[in-house]
Amino acid sequence: MGARQSRASSKDKGPKRILFTGRRQKFSPWDDALLPGRDPRSLLKRGMHHVSFSLVTRGMTDIPDFLWGLSEVQKLNLSHNQLRVLPPEVGKLTRIVVLNLCGNHLKSLPREVSLLQGLRVLFVNMNCLTEVPAELSLCRKLEVLSLSHNCLSQLPACFADLSRLRKLNLSNNLFAHIPMCVFSLKELIFLHMGSNRLENIAESIQHLTSLQIFIAEANNIHSFPRSLCLVTSLELLNLNNNDIQTLPSELHLLCRLVRIAWNPMDKGLHISHNPLSKPLPELVEGGLEMLFGYLKDKKHT
Repeated sequence: MGARQSRASSKDKGPKRILFTGRRQKFSPWDDALLPGRDPRSLLKRGMHHVSFSLVTRGMTDIPDFLWGLSEVQKLNLSHNQLRVLPPEVGKLTRIVVLNLCGNHLKSLPREVSLLQGLRVLFVNMNCLTEVPAELSLCRKLEVLSLSHNCLSQLPACFADLSRLRKLNLSNNLFAHIPMCVFSLKELIFLHMGSNRLENIAESIQHLTSLQIFIAEANNIHSFPRSLCLVTSLELLNLNNNDIQTLPSELHLLCRLVRIAWNPMDKGLHISHNPLSKPLPELVEGGLEMLFGYLKDKKHT
């Protein structure tokens, strides 16, 4: 698997810095529909900290052209429409901090996203993405990235440059392994890899020393790696619905896991619906302290 990852990385061309040179698109029919004689800026909402603009659940198939003239927009919500393309003109909105494109039909993102240098939060979940442009790695202030519910199987190696990223959601995709670039994200506190095609968790997981929540439920993971026990910052570890049969004796090192958790939202260790070998199922029922004690005793016998 490491070899395959290396070959994939070698093919990664990396991001290309670009200058926005696109011309104005043909006038969209949505301009007249949304602006019957109104000034586009009248639709802006000016809060204490951000200027926001929202066109949620409008059934739009393309984005109205007047939007590209609203350069002061900092929070833009275009979620739950029928957008198939995000035009390169998005690069004109250089003040954007939060961009929500959730629930559309996007198959790709334009390279011009690299021009959104102030971007901190990006939601592109529930779309049809098969790849993500390497240029997104130039958005160095990005802290939250959700790419869940797409058709992704890899990430550009240069995503390792997203050094401020704290929350990454890659659930419900086609990943056969955790992308190697993820292990370079030292500030990451939340990682969701649930409902993919994982069969193992790489030893490099131990490098995510700030990770507090790790979800890898509903995969086909065969073993619980000892290296995961070195991520002592973990407060929620969800490995439900996998193929794990044994647990490492070092599990007690995860001292911030306060309980065996059954509710999906609870902090603690989620390990249900795995073919655990006896007597582990009974010990899990007895609670985390009993499980830790058994594993430590077993190590010394």
